[in-house]
Amino acid sequence: MEFFKIKKDIPFMSYGKLTTSISLLTFILALFFLFTRGLNLSVEFTGGTLMEVQYSQAANLDAIRNKLNGMGLDQATVQNYGSSKNVMLRLPNKKDINGASLSNNVLAALKLEAPDVQLKSVEYIGPQVGKDLVNNGLMAIAFVCIGIMAYLALRFEWRFAVSAIIANMHDVVIILGCFAAFQWEFSLTVLAAILAVLGYSVNESVVVFDRIRENFRTIRGGTVSHIINNAITATISRTIITHGCTEMMVLSMLFFGGASLHYFALALTIGILFGIYSSVLVASPLVMWLGVSRENLVKQTKRKEEAVV
Repeated sequence: MEFFKIKKDIPFMSYGKLTTSISLLTFILALFFLFTRGLNLSVEFTGGTLMEVQYSQAANLDAIRNKLNGMGLDQATVQNYGSSKNVMLRLPNKKDINGASLSNNVLAALKLEAPDVQLKSVEYIGPQVGKDLVNNGLMAIAFVCIGIMAYLALRFEWRFAVSAIIANMHDVVIILGCFAAFQWEFSLTVLAAILAVLGYSVNESVVVFDRIRENFRTIRGGTVSHIINNAITATISRTIITHGCTEMMVLSMLFFGGASLHYFALALTIGILFGIYSSVLVASPLVMWLGVSRENLVKQTKRKEEAVV
């Protein structure tokens, strides 16, 4: 399915230096915010208390947040889960008070406003658990990157694997940089979104790479930049349709999904936008600069020497 067909190739590769410079600048800015501000880690990573409470009517989340702010828990997260009556509270650790006392104090404060509120469950997460989650999250990202590189190296060749992983890490660092710059809460759901972006972005790169390989086989005499420009131009309609539909779904989660899905959808939105950009304007120029050629992708057939009688 194609909405339109572009007859003349768009010279993407002639803008390679400009697009790569923009990516490099964005990447450096993201690193700057990561090192200067750091991530605003959620309770899952730093340790704290998770409470689930239930109201008989729809819960007023703003009133709950104001109550917690009054108790000095301004970093607490309040969100619905399952229905508007169920509320999850993520409470950070406080000095001189243990988790059990903190949850009792919070429940007592909530009961002053709504006597019908009931405690469904409470969990205490120690700092060690948070460190384990950070380590496991980093290992998950590392394993995904290794898997992607191995897959692309086997399917294409090493230049495509290196280009794709640089482009993917560019997306990940920019997402993390945005979360550090605006101090948005970095939780397990955001980590899940980053892993999803890694898979999503590499899928777009594979589509373009497949077309580049096909062009090397079918177009004789064309330069490498001409072959890559043709591949990107030929897939641009598909790119717009696919990512447009995906972005609509993600934006609906962002605007209508509530607090529980907000940062998950936000990370996906940033990741998809930069994923399209990096797949087309970062990975492809890198492949060209790494020196890909027709000989790398098309096996040469050996001529059979006939015996002369």
